[in-house]
Amino acid sequence: MRKARTVRTLSSMALASALAVGGGAATTAFAADAPSPSASASTPAAKASVTVPSSPVKPGDAVSVTVTAPAGSTNLAVSSAALGTVRLAPGKDAGTWTGTATVAGVKDGGYGVALTGTGPDGAKLQATGRLTVEAGSPKPEPTPAPSTLRLSADFGRPGDKVVVTVKTSAKDAYVKSAAFTGGRVDLKGDGKGTFTGTATVARDVRTGSYGIEAFAGGKKFDTVKFSVEAKDTPAVRPLRPLTPGEHKTPKGSVNTGQAPADA
Repeated sequence: MRKARTVRTLSSMALASALAVGGGAATTAFAADAPSPSASASTPAAKASVTVPSSPVKPGDAVSVTVTAPAGSTNLAVSSAALGTVRLAPGKDAGTWTGTATVAGVKDGGYGVALTGTGPDGAKLQATGRLTVEAGSPKPEPTPAPSTLRLSADFGRPGDKVVVTVKTSAKDAYVKSAAFTGGRVDLKGDGKGTFTGTATVARDVRTGSYGIEAFAGGKKFDTVKFSVEAKDTPAVRPLRPLTPGEHKTPKGSVNTGQAPADA
């Protein structure tokens, strides 16, 4: 009875040892199948950039251009409507290129700068920058509105009042006409481009049409007609004494130079 128990005990120990060994082998095989972290990581995409001055430049200025790209890149080219030909040369550091260009004769504004090329792996490279140009050319002045003339009436009689209005961008305005007292009427401005004044139809003016000339800034810009109706006095010819030859003696009478006796 004791031998039988001993055999069974040894068999149990052998079986437990075999299971333990088998379990360790399975664990090792599973760990070997797991991918390593470095094998699953993705390679970052190649980057490129183009750098130009950030401060405004003027036509004719020489500006520096810097390009960064993966070492070994080829066919690198920089272009812009605001720049002339850009010639790049390898920089001191690997993956950098430098060059200079002259600002073209362009107008004020912002202009794009483009970089193109081919990476060492054959992939296309692209990058953009921006260049601000201040040409310093004077901005065109707005065209002023044309001056205008308006009368409160286009007809009047001697002594009548006529309101004159001129709208202009000039600093002064006046009108001239033989129909008005004094011949010239200066207008007063309101500071907003409107000039007004009151003209008086001259007392001695005769019936007819008269021109009214309007001036702004010392220059005549318009002429309008103004009608006047006056009560003109007919011209009276002055009397003159008769000459001796113009005296006539009535028939049947004698000119004695004396009055009749019965007178």
